[in-house]
Amino acid sequence: MTGGRWPELDYSADRAVIETCHAYLQVVGKLPTRTRVWCNHGWHLALRVVPRGFRSYPVEGGEREAEVLFDCLASEVALETSDGFRGSFAIEGQSVAAFLTQFEDLLGCAGIATDVAGAPNEVDPAIPFAEDERERAWDPHTARRLHSAFRSADRAFERFRSSFVGKSSPSHLFWGSFDLAVTRFSGREAPLHPGGFPNLPDRVTRDAYSHEVASAGFWPGGGGVDEAAFYAYGYPAPEGLGDVPLETEGAYWLAALGEFVLPYREVLAAPDPDAALLGFLEETYVAIADRQGWDRATLEIPGDRYGEPYDVEKQRGS
Repeated sequence: MTGGRWPELDYSADRAVIETCHAYLQVVGKLPTRTRVWCNHGWHLALRVVPRGFRSYPVEGGEREAEVLFDCLASEVALETSDGFRGSFAIEGQSVAAFLTQFEDLLGCAGIATDVAGAPNEVDPAIPFAEDERERAWDPHTARRLHSAFRSADRAFERFRSSFVGKSSPSHLFWGSFDLAVTRFSGREAPLHPGGFPNLPDRVTRDAYSHEVASAGFWPGGGGVDEAAFYAYGYPAPEGLGDVPLETEGAYWLAALGEFVLPYREVLAAPDPDAALLGFLEETYVAIADRQGWDRATLEIPGDRYGEPYDVEKQRGS
């Protein structure tokens, strides 16, 4: 079932379509960089996982607002505006250069005079969109399976963040690295990040990591792991984090990345995939937060305590 929960994924077989999807989303992702006020940690740049695909935040276009939907069910890019315009074009495996032209034409038809030309971020080499004439692969069934996996991960991430009352990001997709991420903050400033991500200004990275974080996410493959996988890490990285034993079946510490990793296949094989993933998210967060010395008693409220008086001292004691 391509639309069901937790579909089968095979990075080696799906890689070409995954890379095509990533390349196209890099183009779509340029739109908010041109049209939205900068939000702390670059959250305005991310895309949200929605029932049909990936959607941008509303962007300004003159006298109107607009949003873009990368529709994985219909294999199309759709643009809707506040003054009633709706247009779209088909995703067919066209080159990035052709995709850019179609996207710019669509923006023009909607009266949005914004230049989205440029080059991809966080990849190397970063071939400018207008010069990328390479053949691309596209398969609607693969795209639907990929989106279904993101949708299931997003559902679990949003549930995970629901009991954290400190600052937390939404669950959102970063098109530069092509990963879904949810991030919790302790509220304390972090050391200046060294930067160094390929084709990404260091000022963007340093804004993203300006404060202590415990972050988790999902890759469809790549980024140092050649299979679909979940990950978790802290910045700054707590000393001894890699020595923490995990209870989640199949989870491990990947020293090369400085992150905990849980292969997607392990979640898929679990009797209750949602519970397995939530267990991984929770135990890695606790490991990071405790070793960073977070005041967890004031940052967390159990999900069954909403609207009730909250005894901080009792929570500390527990």
